[in-house]
Amino acid sequence: MIPRFGEASTKSDKVNPVRKLKGKVFVTGATGHVGANVVRRLLADGKEVRVLLEPGKKADAIEGLDVERVTAELTDLGALETAMKGCAQAFHVAAIIATGVPNPALERRIYDVNVTGTQNLLRVAQHIAMDRVVVTGSFSANGWNREDPHAPANETLTHYPFDEVLPYSRTKVQVEHECLKAAVEGLDVVIATSCAVLGPHDYEPSRMGRTLLDFAHGKLRAYVPGGFEFIPAKDIAAGHMLAMQRGRSGQKYIFSSRFVSIDEMMEIWEKVTGRPRPKLRLSPTVMAGVAQVTSFFMDRFAPHKPQRFTPAAVRILRSQRRADTTKARTELGFAPTPIEDAIFAAYEDFVRRGLAPRGPARETTATLEATA
Repeated sequence: MIPRFGEASTKSDKVNPVRKLKGKVFVTGATGHVGANVVRRLLADGKEVRVLLEPGKKADAIEGLDVERVTAELTDLGALETAMKGCAQAFHVAAIIATGVPNPALERRIYDVNVTGTQNLLRVAQHIAMDRVVVTGSFSANGWNREDPHAPANETLTHYPFDEVLPYSRTKVQVEHECLKAAVEGLDVVIATSCAVLGPHDYEPSRMGRTLLDFAHGKLRAYVPGGFEFIPAKDIAAGHMLAMQRGRSGQKYIFSSRFVSIDEMMEIWEKVTGRPRPKLRLSPTVMAGVAQVTSFFMDRFAPHKPQRFTPAAVRILRSQRRADTTKARTELGFAPTPIEDAIFAAYEDFVRRGLAPRGPARETTATLEATA
């Protein structure tokens, strides 16, 4: 059988060997959910870390951490070169994620940061001869089986360009192309593709984090069936480390724990928060219509207010896409941990920061499974 590009290596039944990498590590996106967990994992591993901060952006996510801070825009090539000099490896996590109805100004900002910013970072990494760069990818940019949409998708499936997708997803497809172009030019670069993240140190917070807080405060009035692939925050951080240490240059790896339906998520949230789920379980068709109308008015009269269920978010949940993590497991030794533990950790972190009321005493994953 002719192999497909991007398939898991079958040359050995052992995981790829570890590369011993030394020197200071450069991290972008450290104030975001994934980046904050990547930085903490690096520090726990004894690494010296330099983080890139966006001018004027709050840095609560890394407050008190022993990291070197530099401030620059990813779109400023000269400033980025100055910021990266002296670092041996880089984790490029930064990206603008937006699920609302786009406008030309927002689309341009997303493109400039996600695509041009990645291109700039890769150019500088090549210029200063970095050992390796790991770039955070998105499962929304991965392809899927059009004959069997619910079949688990792996790294060999290419993105179908005619689907209705978010500008964010389009830019993440282009980010992968920039990585491959850089690899052809000789840069050692690996893509760590993330699914939806759950876990602590969610300071912005993320859309899932805001929805969990709404649930905890009784502000979530309805929900829609569906589901998505989720990964604990500590697991995606571990996945980034594995990509840096064991990944094959020019390859991408999908990291996920498992598919979780929204009904199952509601059940876990009930146990975590002690609150009942919303009584309204709207059909996807009805919710899509509600989201369309709500987003129309929110975008015009409250553009800066976060939206939970945008038309794009509902569409993603309805698609119920699954991920195949065989490549990450077999080549890198990736071993995900339970999603339930990640949700408990996320909620406990919100409680610690005074954002959520204390829930019931924490239960173990085994207890949760026994009562499910």
